[in-house]
Amino acid sequence: MNSVWSRFNIVSVVLGFAFLYTPIVLLVIYSFNESKLVTVWAGFSTKWYVEMLNNRGLLDAAWVTAQVAFLSATVATVLGTMAAVVLTRHMRFRGRVLFTGMIYAPLVMPDVITGLSLLLLFVAMGLGRGFLTVTLAHITFSMCFVAVVVQSRLLTFDRSLEEAAMDLGAPPLRTFLQITLPVILPAVVSGWMLAFTLSLDDLVIASFASGPGATTLPMKIYSQVRLGVTPEINAVCTILIAIVTLGVIAASLVNKRREVQRLRDEQSAAR
Repeated sequence: MNSVWSRFNIVSVVLGFAFLYTPIVLLVIYSFNESKLVTVWAGFSTKWYVEMLNNRGLLDAAWVTAQVAFLSATVATVLGTMAAVVLTRHMRFRGRVLFTGMIYAPLVMPDVITGLSLLLLFVAMGLGRGFLTVTLAHITFSMCFVAVVVQSRLLTFDRSLEEAAMDLGAPPLRTFLQITLPVILPAVVSGWMLAFTLSLDDLVIASFASGPGATTLPMKIYSQVRLGVTPEINAVCTILIAIVTLGVIAASLVNKRREVQRLRDEQSAAR
C-alpha cells in the first residue's frame, strides 16, 4: 500500500510540475523560432532577440519597469521591515489592531479594488499619473509581503542577543543595525526579491496608476498580445524568466553559504 501511494504521489508531482512548466518551456523554445507563426516551427533563429533589441517601445517599457521595481522594492523593504519590527517588538499599543489590518489588507484585496482606490486617491491629491504614481502604488501593495516575510523571522529571533548588546551600552539603533539586521538579513533579502518580482509582474494596478511615459513592460506586452502573439514577445518573456531564475539561484546560493558559515561558527564556538 505504501509503495502504491508513493508511486501515486510521484506521478501527481510530476504531472503537476509538467502542467506548470511545460508552457514556459514551449515559450522559451518558440522564442528561437524562425517563423512568425508561434505554433509552426521553421528552424532555429535568434533574429527575434535582435528585433526585440531594436524595438524602442519595448526597451523603454523595460527600463521603466526596472526602475519602478528597484525603487518600489527598496522602499517597500525598508517600510515592511519597520512594520515587522513594530508588530513583533511592541505587542500592545493604541491602534495595533487597525495597524495590523492595514498591513495585511493588501494581501487579500483584489488588485482591481486596490488599483481603483489608488487611482481615486491620486486624482483627489492632484497627482498626475506617471512614474511616481506607479512607484507609490507598487510600494503600497508589496510592502505587506515584505512585512510578513520579515515578521516570520523576527518571531523566532533570540531577543537575548539584543539584550546583551544593550547591557553592554549599545543604543537601540546600533543594536538593530549590528545585531538584529545581520541575523534577519536573509529574510529581508527574500522580502526585497519578492517585492521586486511582484513589481515586475504587476499589470492590473499599474494600469490604473500609470500615465503617459510610464508604460511598464507587462502593459506593453499585454497591448501587443491583444493583436497577436509573436516570437518577439516570446523573446521578451524568455529574458524575464532568465532574470528571475538567476535571481532565485543567486539568493539560494547566498543563503546556503550563510547557513554553512553559521554552522561552522557554531561548531567553532562549541569547541
